[in-house]
Amino acid sequence: MKRVFFPAVFLLLLFSFSFAQKPYKVVFYNVENFFDTINDPEVHDDEFTPEGPKKWNSAKYNKKLSNTERVLFDIAAIDKDYPVVIGFSEVETRGVLEDIVATRKLAPANYRIVHFDSPEARGVDVAFIYRPDVFKIEGQFPVKTVIPSLPDFKTRDILTMWGTIEEEPFFFMVAHWPSRLGGKEASEFKRIAVGEQMRSIADSVLKANPATKIVMMGDFNDDPTDKSIAQGLGAKFKMKDLEAGDLYNPYADMLKAGYGSLAYGDAWNIFDNIVVTENLAKGSTGSLKLQKAPGSKFYGNIFKQHYMVQKEGQYKGYPLRTYVGNNFQGGYSDHFPVYIYIGK
Repeated sequence: MKRVFFPAVFLLLLFSFSFAQKPYKVVFYNVENFFDTINDPEVHDDEFTPEGPKKWNSAKYNKKLSNTERVLFDIAAIDKDYPVVIGFSEVETRGVLEDIVATRKLAPANYRIVHFDSPEARGVDVAFIYRPDVFKIEGQFPVKTVIPSLPDFKTRDILTMWGTIEEEPFFFMVAHWPSRLGGKEASEFKRIAVGEQMRSIADSVLKANPATKIVMMGDFNDDPTDKSIAQGLGAKFKMKDLEAGDLYNPYADMLKAGYGSLAYGDAWNIFDNIVVTENLAKGSTGSLKLQKAPGSKFYGNIFKQHYMVQKEGQYKGYPLRTYVGNNFQGGYSDHFPVYIYIGK
Protein backbone atom coordinates (compact mmCIF):
# COMPACT_ATOMS: atom_id res chain seq x y z
CA MET A 1 0.00 0.00 0.00
CA LYS A 2 2.75 2.45 0.86
CA ARG A 3 4.49 1.98 -2.49
CA VAL A 4 1.27 2.94 -4.25
CA PHE A 5 0.01 5.61 -1.86
CA PHE A 6 3.04 7.90 -1.57
CA PRO A 7 3.72 8.18 -5.32
CA ALA A 8 0.03 8.92 -5.81
CA VAL A 9 0.15 11.70 -3.22
CA PHE A 10 3.32 13.07 -4.79
CA LEU A 11 1.72 13.18 -8.24
CA LEU A 12 -1.38 14.83 -6.83
CA LEU A 13 0.71 17.55 -5.15
CA LEU A 14 2.79 18.03 -8.28
CA PHE A 15 -0.36 18.40 -10.34
CA SER A 16 -1.77 20.90 -7.87
CA PHE A 17 1.38 23.02 -7.84
CA SER A 18 1.67 22.91 -11.62
CA PHE A 19 -1.77 24.41 -12.01
CA ALA A 20 -1.73 26.67 -8.94
CA GLN A 21 -3.20 30.08 -9.61
CA LYS A 22 -0.86 33.04 -9.46
CA PRO A 23 -1.58 35.52 -6.69
CA TYR A 24 -3.06 38.86 -7.71
CA LYS A 25 -0.99 42.04 -7.54
CA VAL A 26 -2.46 45.32 -6.28
CA VAL A 27 -0.32 48.40 -6.95
CA PHE A 28 -0.18 52.04 -5.94
CA TYR A 29 1.93 54.56 -7.86
CA ASN A 30 2.36 58.29 -7.33
CA VAL A 31 3.37 59.18 -10.88
CA GLU A 32 4.47 62.74 -9.93
CA ASN A 33 2.74 65.58 -11.73
CA PHE A 34 1.40 63.70 -14.72
CA PHE A 35 -0.30 66.66 -16.41
CA ASP A 36 -1.58 66.84 -19.94
CA THR A 37 -0.27 69.75 -22.03
CA ILE A 38 -3.56 71.66 -22.27
CA ASN A 39 -4.06 74.77 -20.19
CA ASP A 40 -7.24 74.40 -18.12
CA PRO A 41 -8.47 77.83 -17.01
CA GLU A 42 -10.37 76.24 -14.11
CA VAL A 43 -7.23 75.00 -12.32
CA HIS A 44 -3.69 76.20 -11.60
CA ASP A 45 -1.91 74.03 -14.16
CA ASP A 46 -0.06 76.83 -16.00
CA GLU A 47 3.31 75.49 -14.81
CA PHE A 48 2.78 72.31 -16.85
CA THR A 49 1.92 73.85 -20.21
CA PRO A 50 4.08 74.64 -23.26
CA GLU A 51 4.07 78.32 -22.25
CA GLY A 52 4.80 77.66 -18.57
CA PRO A 53 8.20 77.70 -16.80
CA LYS A 54 8.64 73.95 -17.29
CA LYS A 55 7.93 74.14 -21.04
CA TRP A 56 5.81 71.02 -20.72
CA ASN A 57 5.11 69.81 -24.25
CA SER A 58 4.09 66.73 -26.22
CA ALA A 59 7.62 65.34 -26.44
CA LYS A 60 8.10 65.51 -22.68
CA TYR A 61 4.58 64.17 -22.08
CA ASN A 62 5.26 61.19 -24.35
CA LYS A 63 8.55 60.52 -22.57
CA LYS A 64 6.73 60.38 -19.23
CA LEU A 65 4.04 58.19 -20.76
CA SER A 66 6.68 55.77 -22.04
CA ASN A 67 8.39 55.75 -18.64
CA THR A 68 5.13 54.98 -16.85
CA GLU A 69 4.40 52.17 -19.31
CA ARG A 70 7.83 50.69 -18.66
CA VAL A 71 7.46 50.69 -14.88
CA LEU A 72 3.97 49.19 -14.86
CA PHE A 73 4.85 46.56 -17.44
CA ASP A 74 7.96 45.58 -15.50
CA ILE A 75 5.79 45.13 -12.40
CA ALA A 76 3.56 42.87 -14.50
CA ALA A 77 6.64 40.99 -15.74
CA ILE A 78 7.64 39.97 -12.20
CA ASP A 79 5.37 36.95 -12.51
CA LYS A 80 4.06 37.49 -16.04
CA ASP A 81 0.69 38.71 -14.84
CA TYR A 82 -0.79 42.20 -15.04
CA PRO A 83 -1.79 43.80 -11.73
CA VAL A 84 -5.50 43.46 -11.01
CA VAL A 85 -5.87 46.97 -9.56
CA ILE A 86 -3.54 49.95 -9.86
CA GLY A 87 -4.18 53.12 -7.89
CA PHE A 88 -2.65 56.41 -8.97
CA SER A 89 -2.08 59.84 -7.54
CA GLU A 90 -1.04 63.05 -9.31
CA VAL A 91 -2.78 62.47 -12.65
CA GLU A 92 -4.48 65.56 -14.06
CA THR A 93 -7.20 64.18 -16.32
CA ARG A 94 -8.96 61.07 -17.48
CA GLY A 95 -7.19 61.59 -20.79
CA VAL A 96 -3.84 60.86 -19.14
CA LEU A 97 -5.21 57.57 -17.84
CA GLU A 98 -6.64 56.71 -21.25
CA ASP A 99 -3.19 57.21 -22.75
CA ILE A 100 -1.60 55.00 -20.09
CA VAL A 101 -3.96 52.06 -20.58
CA ALA A 102 -3.67 52.35 -24.37
CA THR A 103 0.13 52.00 -24.43
CA ARG A 104 1.34 49.01 -26.42
CA LYS A 105 2.60 47.01 -23.44
CA LEU A 106 -0.40 47.68 -21.16
CA ALA A 107 -3.22 47.45 -23.72
CA PRO A 108 -3.41 43.61 -23.53
CA ALA A 109 -4.61 43.92 -19.91
CA ASN A 110 -7.78 45.66 -21.16
CA TYR A 111 -7.76 48.00 -18.17
CA ARG A 112 -10.84 50.04 -17.26
CA ILE A 113 -10.67 53.46 -15.57
CA VAL A 114 -12.24 54.94 -12.44
CA HIS A 115 -11.65 58.69 -12.24
CA PHE A 116 -13.44 61.83 -11.10
CA ASP A 117 -12.24 65.42 -11.14
CA SER A 118 -11.50 66.57 -7.60
CA PRO A 119 -11.43 70.11 -6.17
CA GLU A 120 -7.63 70.15 -5.79
CA ALA A 121 -6.31 73.57 -6.83
CA ARG A 122 -3.80 72.31 -9.42
CA GLY A 123 -6.26 69.82 -10.86
CA VAL A 124 -4.35 66.65 -10.00
CA ASP A 125 -6.45 63.68 -8.96
CA VAL A 126 -6.34 60.12 -7.70
CA ALA A 127 -7.63 57.29 -9.89
CA PHE A 128 -7.88 53.54 -10.39
CA ILE A 129 -7.41 51.26 -13.33
CA TYR A 130 -8.54 47.65 -13.01
CA ARG A 131 -8.79 44.40 -14.94
CA PRO A 132 -12.46 43.63 -15.58
CA ASP A 133 -11.69 39.94 -16.12
CA VAL A 134 -10.78 39.65 -12.42
CA PHE A 135 -12.33 42.56 -10.53
CA LYS A 136 -16.07 42.68 -11.18
CA ILE A 137 -16.91 46.27 -10.37
CA GLU A 138 -20.29 47.10 -8.83
CA GLY A 139 -19.88 50.78 -7.96
CA GLN A 140 -17.62 53.79 -7.63
CA PHE A 141 -17.84 57.07 -5.75
CA PRO A 142 -15.56 60.06 -4.97
CA VAL A 143 -15.81 60.95 -1.28
CA LYS A 144 -15.00 64.58 -0.56
CA THR A 145 -12.14 64.89 1.90
CA VAL A 146 -13.22 66.73 5.05
CA ILE A 147 -11.00 68.58 7.54
CA PRO A 148 -13.49 69.53 10.30
CA SER A 149 -11.49 72.52 11.53
CA LEU A 150 -11.04 73.82 7.96
CA PRO A 151 -14.49 73.66 6.33
CA ASP A 152 -13.27 75.42 3.16
CA PHE A 153 -10.18 73.23 2.70
CA LYS A 154 -9.99 71.65 -0.76
CA THR A 155 -7.82 68.70 -1.67
CA ARG A 156 -7.96 65.40 -3.51
CA ASP A 157 -10.98 63.16 -3.03
CA ILE A 158 -10.96 59.78 -1.36
CA LEU A 159 -11.85 57.68 -4.38
CA THR A 160 -13.74 54.46 -3.69
CA MET A 161 -14.80 51.50 -5.81
CA TRP A 162 -16.28 48.16 -4.88
CA GLY A 163 -17.07 44.80 -6.40
CA THR A 164 -15.87 41.21 -6.23
CA ILE A 165 -12.78 39.13 -6.90
CA GLU A 166 -13.56 35.44 -7.23
CA GLU A 167 -17.02 36.26 -5.84
CA GLU A 168 -15.53 37.67 -2.61
CA PRO A 169 -16.54 41.28 -1.80
CA PHE A 170 -13.80 43.90 -2.07
CA PHE A 171 -13.80 47.63 -1.33
CA PHE A 172 -10.91 49.81 -2.55
CA MET A 173 -9.92 53.34 -1.52
CA VAL A 174 -7.17 55.54 -2.95
CA ALA A 175 -6.23 58.93 -1.52
CA HIS A 176 -3.49 61.53 -1.56
CA TRP A 177 -3.38 63.04 1.91
CA PRO A 178 -2.56 66.71 2.57
CA SER A 179 1.12 67.58 2.23
CA ARG A 180 3.59 68.62 4.91
CA LEU A 181 3.52 72.22 3.66
CA GLY A 182 4.28 74.45 6.63
CA GLY A 183 6.06 71.64 8.46
CA LYS A 184 5.23 68.09 9.52
CA GLU A 185 3.90 68.94 12.97
CA ALA A 186 1.97 72.05 11.91
CA SER A 187 0.17 70.19 9.11
CA GLU A 188 -0.28 66.85 10.88
CA PHE A 189 -3.85 67.55 12.01
CA LYS A 190 -4.98 67.53 8.38
CA ARG A 191 -3.60 64.08 7.73
CA ILE A 192 -4.99 62.78 11.01
CA ALA A 193 -8.43 64.01 9.94
CA VAL A 194 -8.22 62.20 6.60
CA GLY A 195 -7.00 59.05 8.33
CA GLU A 196 -9.99 59.20 10.68
CA GLN A 197 -12.33 59.76 7.73
CA MET A 198 -10.99 56.74 5.85
CA ARG A 199 -11.25 54.62 8.99
CA SER A 200 -14.87 55.74 9.38
CA ILE A 201 -15.60 54.68 5.80
CA ALA A 202 -14.00 51.29 6.41
CA ASP A 203 -15.95 50.78 9.63
CA SER A 204 -19.22 51.58 7.84
CA VAL A 205 -18.44 49.11 5.06
CA LEU A 206 -17.58 46.35 7.54
CA LYS A 207 -20.70 47.05 9.57
CA ALA A 208 -22.81 46.51 6.44
CA ASN A 209 -20.91 43.34 5.52
CA PRO A 210 -18.12 42.05 7.80
CA ALA A 211 -16.89 39.75 5.00
CA THR A 212 -15.88 42.70 2.78
CA LYS A 213 -12.14 42.87 2.26
CA ILE A 214 -10.91 46.46 2.22
CA VAL A 215 -7.75 47.78 0.57
CA MET A 216 -6.70 51.38 1.26
CA MET A 217 -3.83 52.87 -0.68
CA GLY A 218 -2.22 56.18 -1.45
CA ASP A 219 0.44 58.75 -0.82
CA PHE A 220 -0.31 59.49 2.83
CA ASN A 221 2.54 62.03 3.18
CA ASP A 222 3.43 60.27 6.43
CA ASP A 223 5.25 57.11 7.41
CA PRO A 224 3.41 54.03 8.74
CA THR A 225 4.55 54.82 12.27
CA ASP A 226 3.36 58.45 12.22
CA LYS A 227 0.31 59.48 14.21
CA SER A 228 -1.96 60.01 11.21
CA ILE A 229 -1.63 56.35 10.15
CA ALA A 230 -0.97 54.61 13.45
CA GLN A 231 -3.69 56.49 15.37
CA GLY A 232 -5.88 58.46 12.93
CA LEU A 233 -6.30 55.52 10.57
CA GLY A 234 -5.52 53.09 13.36
CA ALA A 235 -3.45 50.68 11.25
CA LYS A 236 -1.55 48.08 13.26
CA PHE A 237 1.97 46.88 12.46
CA LYS A 238 1.91 43.25 13.61
CA MET A 239 -0.18 40.50 12.09
CA LYS A 240 -0.42 38.72 15.45
CA ASP A 241 -2.11 41.76 17.04
CA LEU A 242 -5.00 41.85 14.57
CA GLU A 243 -8.59 41.28 15.63
CA ALA A 244 -11.77 41.37 13.57
CA GLY A 245 -12.29 44.85 12.10
CA ASP A 246 -8.66 45.93 12.54
CA LEU A 247 -6.43 47.40 9.85
CA TYR A 248 -2.95 46.14 8.99
CA ASN A 249 -0.09 48.13 7.43
CA PRO A 250 2.63 45.83 6.04
CA TYR A 251 5.02 48.73 5.38
CA ALA A 252 5.94 49.50 9.00
CA ASP A 253 8.36 46.58 9.11
CA MET A 254 9.92 47.69 5.83
CA LEU A 255 10.42 51.21 7.15
CA LYS A 256 12.12 49.90 10.27
CA ALA A 257 14.40 47.78 8.07
CA GLY A 258 15.56 50.88 6.19
CA TYR A 259 13.51 50.64 3.01
CA GLY A 260 11.82 53.64 1.42
CA SER A 261 9.54 54.66 -1.42
CA LEU A 262 10.87 58.23 -1.56
CA ALA A 263 13.84 60.16 -0.23
CA TYR A 264 14.09 63.59 1.34
CA GLY A 265 16.96 65.23 3.17
CA ASP A 266 19.17 62.14 2.76
CA ALA A 267 16.61 60.00 4.58
CA TRP A 268 14.16 57.40 3.27
CA ASN A 269 10.43 57.50 3.94
CA ILE A 270 7.49 55.29 3.09
CA PHE A 271 4.66 57.70 2.36
CA ASP A 272 3.21 55.28 -0.19
CA ASN A 273 1.12 52.83 1.78
CA ILE A 274 -1.27 49.96 1.18
CA VAL A 275 -3.38 49.09 4.22
CA VAL A 276 -5.77 46.13 4.43
CA THR A 277 -8.42 44.84 6.80
CA GLU A 278 -7.80 41.91 9.13
CA ASN A 279 -10.01 39.58 7.11
CA LEU A 280 -7.71 40.08 4.09
CA ALA A 281 -4.47 40.11 6.08
CA LYS A 282 -5.26 36.81 7.83
CA GLY A 283 -7.88 35.35 5.51
CA SER A 284 -10.45 35.04 8.29
CA THR A 285 -13.30 35.30 5.77
CA GLY A 286 -13.31 33.73 2.33
CA SER A 287 -10.21 32.19 0.79
CA LEU A 288 -8.24 35.18 -0.52
CA LYS A 289 -5.59 36.60 1.78
CA LEU A 290 -2.44 38.69 1.87
CA GLN A 291 0.68 36.82 0.74
CA LYS A 292 4.39 37.45 0.81
CA ALA A 293 6.34 37.66 -2.42
CA PRO A 294 8.47 34.57 -3.07
CA GLY A 295 11.63 34.80 -1.01
CA SER A 296 10.52 37.94 0.86
CA LYS A 297 10.05 38.29 4.60
CA PHE A 298 7.67 41.24 4.12
CA TYR A 299 4.01 41.40 3.15
CA GLY A 300 4.60 44.77 1.48
CA ASN A 301 6.71 45.35 -1.62
CA ILE A 302 8.46 48.38 -3.13
CA PHE A 303 9.31 48.30 -6.83
CA LYS A 304 12.76 49.79 -7.38
CA GLN A 305 14.88 49.18 -10.48
CA HIS A 306 18.27 50.62 -11.42
CA TYR A 307 16.82 52.71 -14.24
CA MET A 308 14.46 54.42 -11.79
CA VAL A 309 17.33 55.76 -9.64
CA GLN A 310 19.30 59.00 -10.01
CA LYS A 311 22.90 58.05 -10.85
CA GLU A 312 24.75 61.28 -10.08
CA GLY A 313 24.58 64.77 -8.63
CA GLN A 314 22.93 66.14 -5.53
CA TYR A 315 20.14 63.57 -5.60
CA LYS A 316 22.26 60.51 -6.37
CA GLY A 317 20.48 57.39 -5.14
CA TYR A 318 17.08 59.10 -5.02
CA PRO A 319 14.19 58.19 -7.32
CA LEU A 320 14.87 59.62 -10.79
CA ARG A 321 12.19 62.26 -11.12
CA THR A 322 10.67 64.09 -14.07
CA TYR A 323 11.95 67.53 -13.10
CA VAL A 324 14.35 69.07 -10.63
CA GLY A 325 13.05 72.61 -10.40
CA ASN A 326 12.36 73.57 -14.00
CA ASN A 327 15.08 71.30 -15.38
CA PHE A 328 13.65 68.31 -17.23
CA GLN A 329 15.33 65.07 -16.10
CA GLY A 330 13.29 62.70 -18.24
CA GLY A 331 12.79 60.48 -15.21
CA TYR A 332 9.94 58.45 -13.83
CA SER A 333 8.69 59.84 -10.52
CA ASP A 334 9.94 61.05 -7.17
CA HIS A 335 8.20 57.98 -5.68
CA PHE A 336 8.68 54.26 -6.22
CA PRO A 337 5.52 52.19 -6.68
CA VAL A 338 4.35 49.86 -3.92
CA TYR A 339 2.39 46.65 -4.25
CA ILE A 340 0.95 43.66 -2.41
CA TYR A 341 -0.01 40.11 -3.33
CA ILE A 342 -3.45 38.58 -2.71
CA GLY A 343 -4.01 34.88 -3.25
CA LYS A 344 -5.35 31.61 -1.90
